[in-house]
Amino acid sequence: MLFLLALPLLIYLSFKQKYRYSIPARFFLFKNPRFSAKEQLWFHVCSFGESVALKPLLEHLKDEKIVISTITQTGYNQAQKYDAEVRYLPYEMWLPFWIKKQKVLVVLEAEFWYMLFSVAFAQGSTIILLNARIADNSVHKYMKFRWFYKKILAKVAIVLAQGEKDKERFLALGAKNVEVVGNIKLAAKITHTQEYHKPEMQVIVAGSTHPDEEEMILQAFVKYEQDNEDEAKLIIVPRHPERFEEVYQLMQRYSQKYGWSLSRFSKDKSLKTKMVLVDMMGELNNIYKISDIAILGGAFRNDVGGHNPLEPATFGCKIITGKYYFHQKELFKYLKNGQYVDSDADAITLALKNAKKLPPSRVDERVDLEKIVDIIKEKMEY
Repeated sequence: MLFLLALPLLIYLSFKQKYRYSIPARFFLFKNPRFSAKEQLWFHVCSFGESVALKPLLEHLKDEKIVISTITQTGYNQAQKYDAEVRYLPYEMWLPFWIKKQKVLVVLEAEFWYMLFSVAFAQGSTIILLNARIADNSVHKYMKFRWFYKKILAKVAIVLAQGEKDKERFLALGAKNVEVVGNIKLAAKITHTQEYHKPEMQVIVAGSTHPDEEEMILQAFVKYEQDNEDEAKLIIVPRHPERFEEVYQLMQRYSQKYGWSLSRFSKDKSLKTKMVLVDMMGELNNIYKISDIAILGGAFRNDVGGHNPLEPATFGCKIITGKYYFHQKELFKYLKNGQYVDSDADAITLALKNAKKLPPSRVDERVDLEKIVDIIKEKMEY
């Protein structure tokens, strides 16, 4: 009944670029058949970040036949780069008819779909939770529905948690076999794909930004420019491509008000203008490589949870971010020399000024993938 009631909304959303392929595939099984392979190794991830995190792990599992399911379009696009069958995970009511038994199902992070676990378990698949986490701001919700999550976790052979706090929380929810292995995102080999000429001035990049954050950063950049003796450039890279036009219009208003030049990266990659909107996917690491300061988005509002700091740290950027990085807390634990500021323009301005005195941010620790690979291969042999 809920599915039928939601049909008008689903049809409407399917015309939006963000959901053009994922909604028809997930809710109507359009061009989304069952996996052709069975009795193989199945990874389920949510979105782009989890799909990227799979790469070093898959390199250690080249001898295995891999199938991957995802939720989002960006996650699907990334997963297609691997030597694997890739599908969108259908809406729960379709799963009993869609799932084909695999030897092992590895579910990343917090993808707790009841029917996914129930059907896979009933078919005889061994289920592993990998990179498992429970964010600080979600603990209350999980504990309130402990009876529900206990049913899901009863079907899990082993929980491979990101940290000790996560282990304690999973045990409190009823998990029986929990080990701390760290965050597999620490194992990612972070590289750039293009070489761009670094402008002869200070380059500030606002990476993976969300609504309201761009306005805050632009206000801070105005104040910073008023007191900054050296010339600086601002590059903004929104998190989601459907917001490129919206952010460009916002930047245009500042461009006209302050007489700053503005360009779109897709039309002119010279980076000569005062402000640049990067309106292309897959360019953020290339921009980090030529930047001095990275203002990392997703943590200046309380409903996103932050983004991966490893990428800007790898390229030696001085990182500024907000205080709401709860979904990336395990990764930020390893970050050195980062600045965590309040969600207002004045705080960001002060952090920009302080960045001149600070060394570049860095991440020293790494995760041992061998242990994770050994556990997965052991379960594959059952």
